[in-house]
Amino acid sequence: RRMYELVDIGANLGHPSYKKDLSEVIERSKQAGISKLMITGTCEKISKEAAMMAGDHPGYLYFTAGVHPHDAKDWVEGTEGTMRELLASPQCVAVGECGLDYNRNFSPQDVQRDVFAKQLDIACELGRPLFIHEREAHEDMVGLLSSRSSTLPPAVIHCFTGTVEEAEKYISMGLYIGLTGFLWKDRSDNGVQAGLKSGKIPIERLVLETDAPFMYPKVNDKKLPKEVREAISEEAKTLHKFASFNRNEPCALPAICEMIAAFSGRKPEDVASITTTNAKRIYGLS
Repeated sequence: RRMYELVDIGANLGHPSYKKDLSEVIERSKQAGISKLMITGTCEKISKEAAMMAGDHPGYLYFTAGVHPHDAKDWVEGTEGTMRELLASPQCVAVGECGLDYNRNFSPQDVQRDVFAKQLDIACELGRPLFIHEREAHEDMVGLLSSRSSTLPPAVIHCFTGTVEEAEKYISMGLYIGLTGFLWKDRSDNGVQAGLKSGKIPIERLVLETDAPFMYPKVNDKKLPKEVREAISEEAKTLHKFASFNRNEPCALPAICEMIAAFSGRKPEDVASITTTNAKRIYGLS
């Protein structure tokens, strides 16, 4: 038995919750049909750690190098140099996680914009893909990306939780949408579930990610439509059991793929094939 091939474009494997059993977590991710897995870098320290981890599993693990908007206030003189060093690694696939977060504002908004602009310029200069975080900052994000539209590399709005209209805007700009298990609880009239059902968030512009250990997908929740719950295969459920609210795992990705397929009325095999092809193309992985 083999699951279909998947790519997890974002997992925080440097998170302390994986310290004790990382090798088992990676083994389960392979059992889940994941052929490539990106470890998310969110600051200098974590980007360096992600590089070290990826180095232990060449050809399977990759990483991103960047400064998250929460950490924008910690950008110092040497940060850009560190990022450029990390981006020179063949296992580094993207600039990020970078972006804007006006929901939490852990860094002042002007600092967030400045630090994101710096990383945007590096990505444009080097032609490296972007792994973008955006929360409640849609207008400013569109503005910053649009001002560089002529040199913008492939970009993913990761862990998208916005409205259908926001997704449509990003898609019209040529961006890709990264979806996680968060989808199970996004029941608003114009959220991700609605966008998948209507086809306004098309599978053709999606990539998949777990954002592990966060964004656990509760695929058996009673509030999910019965046909969506019943669409999750036994194989996916068996692996999904290893994930929990306390610690999501990459091995939950098949269940996320099948949930997306059920909402959009597509076959899981097609969702897997299209999103895997997208991820490999965006990140230049054969």
